[in-house]
Amino acid sequence: MSEIQKFDYTNISDDCVKCGKCKPVCTIFNINQDETTSPRGFIDLLGAYKRDELELDKNAKDIFESCFLCTNCVDVCPNDLPTDMIIEQVRSDIAKKYGIAWYKRAFFYLLRHRKTMDFLAKLGWVFQTCALKIDKAKESALPRFSLPIVKKDRALPFADKTTFLKKYPENIPAKNQVELNDGRKNKVAIFIGCMGNYSYTNIGDALVEVLQKLDVNIFIPKKQLCCGAPAYFTGDFDTVDYLVKKNIEYFETWIDDVDAIIIPEATCSAMINQDWEHYLHNQPEWKERAAKISKKVLLATKWLENSTVLKEKLAKSNKQVTDVITYHDPCHARKMQNVWQEPRELLKQNYVINEMSDPNRCCGFGGVTMQTEKYHFAKAAGTPKAAMIKETKAQVVSAECSACRMQITNSLHQADVDVKFKNPIELIAEALD
Repeated sequence: MSEIQKFDYTNISDDCVKCGKCKPVCTIFNINQDETTSPRGFIDLLGAYKRDELELDKNAKDIFESCFLCTNCVDVCPNDLPTDMIIEQVRSDIAKKYGIAWYKRAFFYLLRHRKTMDFLAKLGWVFQTCALKIDKAKESALPRFSLPIVKKDRALPFADKTTFLKKYPENIPAKNQVELNDGRKNKVAIFIGCMGNYSYTNIGDALVEVLQKLDVNIFIPKKQLCCGAPAYFTGDFDTVDYLVKKNIEYFETWIDDVDAIIIPEATCSAMINQDWEHYLHNQPEWKERAAKISKKVLLATKWLENSTVLKEKLAKSNKQVTDVITYHDPCHARKMQNVWQEPRELLKQNYVINEMSDPNRCCGFGGVTMQTEKYHFAKAAGTPKAAMIKETKAQVVSAECSACRMQITNSLHQADVDVKFKNPIELIAEALD
């Protein structure tokens, strides 16, 4: 194994003033109550690692893989220290030293090869009922038997018959063409995300429906690949490099023809408009190309609220809606992109919103590692979120994030709370005339 080139962790660890504001909001610290697995502890240890005072042994590996990357610490830090970014960097070193588990490598291979993933998703749809008991109303499934990674009592997503990217033509022109005089093209691209493409396809269906009712021209880039977030959070930087650069090269062929790239997924949106540049920090030419793209990348609700007349259309809708909803703020929406008011502004036109006690608390998804070998942490983080949702007496919980959807659906199942999960885009489409 070649010598690892360490990131300059001391540049950040030296700026930590040890104020401790990060600890009360840290997802893993609230579970562990251990200074070592707190943002302040992570930063201290990474500084020691850079100075060769800490070996990257299996104990250190275990510590650095216990972070949920929820960015709560970044949100409250008086020095805006990017704790999440340096954890992502050290996970690359961990992957180089210890390798990546076979099932993660298989998953990341599929993210790089869309055709293979499509084939296996179709195969999965055909045979999934052999292994899963499907609840279509809640868009979740229970395994019929336990596997080494997936336990029998766990609620999981399942494959849809047709992927979102295969359901629609690449271009969907508006029925009523609108001429704009301000330089805009009245055309948006949809980046759907992997879970929205393969499992929660209703999200994309709803987004197309909403855009059509707004007379917006739709472009669905068929060669889009995964944004790279699962691999980035795990430390597989070879896969990240491939996906980011392939996507940038593809996006550049049409980026000037659209007003925005709208994404109904908080994690994908944050990855493209922020983490691509974080990853490319030492590749200036690629970083500049990513920055040009990021200017046009927006969460779907943010673009719909700020750039269309959707709110007015919803306010005029005569459709009767009786569901009470509660809204969960995904970490990658509120804390990384400052998007939390926009979905509420749209939803409150037609729904009663009963806020949970702490909508900003991380649901506990945490990435691939947290959902596999550290699932006990994800389960512990999900329990208080399920209790908060139950207290609202809402029929539906909503969040613009399919990772949160997967985690919260399972947390509600574990707590036996009968609440459905819907993306805000789905609720908005249901509320329109």
